[in-house]
Amino acid sequence: MTDSKQLQWQQHAEGAGADGQTRAAVVSLLVDEGPMTASDIAERLGISPAGVRRHLDNLTDSGDVDLAPAGFNKGGRGRPAKWFQLTPTGRGKLRHAYDDLAGAAIRSLRDIAGQEAVEKFARERVNGIVAKVQPVRESGSVIATVDQIADALTGAGYSADTRQVGNGVQICQHHCPVAHVAAEFPELCEAETAAFTELLGTHVQRLATIANGDCVCSTHVPVSTIATAVHTKTSDPKADAQPGAADNPDGKVPR
Repeated sequence: MTDSKQLQWQQHAEGAGADGQTRAAVVSLLVDEGPMTASDIAERLGISPAGVRRHLDNLTDSGDVDLAPAGFNKGGRGRPAKWFQLTPTGRGKLRHAYDDLAGAAIRSLRDIAGQEAVEKFARERVNGIVAKVQPVRESGSVIATVDQIADALTGAGYSADTRQVGNGVQICQHHCPVAHVAAEFPELCEAETAAFTELLGTHVQRLATIANGDCVCSTHVPVSTIATAVHTKTSDPKADAQPGAADNPDGKVPR
C-alpha cells in the first residue's frame, strides 16, 4: 500500500502517533497479502504477537477486520490459528483518490458513446492485464494458465492467489484497485469473468466480488471439466481405429 494510501487510512484509524502508524501497517499487510495470522503479521512488522493482537482487537471492534473463513486454516498440529482479513468497512476507508474522477470519466463515456463503449473499455482494460497469459490450448495445463492469471492480476494490484477446492481451483483477489468504480460499473467485473472464460476454455463462476461488499473476489474454475474435455479424445477406445475422426469428429478446433 502506498504511503499516501496508508496515511489516508491512518486518518480513519483509532489512536494516534505510533499506535495509528502500526494499525495502518497492519491494514496495509492485510490489503497486500490477504488473510494473515497474528504471528505472521508480528513477524513481518517486527513487533510482538501480543501487540499485534491488541491492534487486531481494536480493528475488529471498529468493524474493519474480522476472521477469515475456516478454509484459510492450513491445518497442522495443535490449536488452529486464526486468520484475519479486512472487511468491506475497512476497505471502504481505502478509497482511492482517483475513484471519483474515474467514475465521472466512465459516466461521460457512456453518455457520449453509449453502453457498448463502456463494455468495450472494460474488455480492453482486462485484456491488457492478461495480455501475456497463455490460454489452456497453448499452455497445455489448466493450473499453469490459472497461475498466470493470478500473477497478472497481482501485477495489476489485485493481490491474487489460487487454491484448490474440491475438483476445481479458485482464483482469489484479496484487493481490488477499482472496487468503488466497479460497484457502479459491474461491466468491469463482467469483463474479467469473460476474459477468464476465454483463456481457460470453459465457463467459470464468479462466487464473490469486493465491489458487491464481499471481503474477496473469488472465481471458481472447474478443473475436472476442462481436463475431461482435453483428454476425452485420447481415452476413446475408437481412437486407435480412427485417429483422425476421434481426434476431431466435428471438424472444430479443440480448445
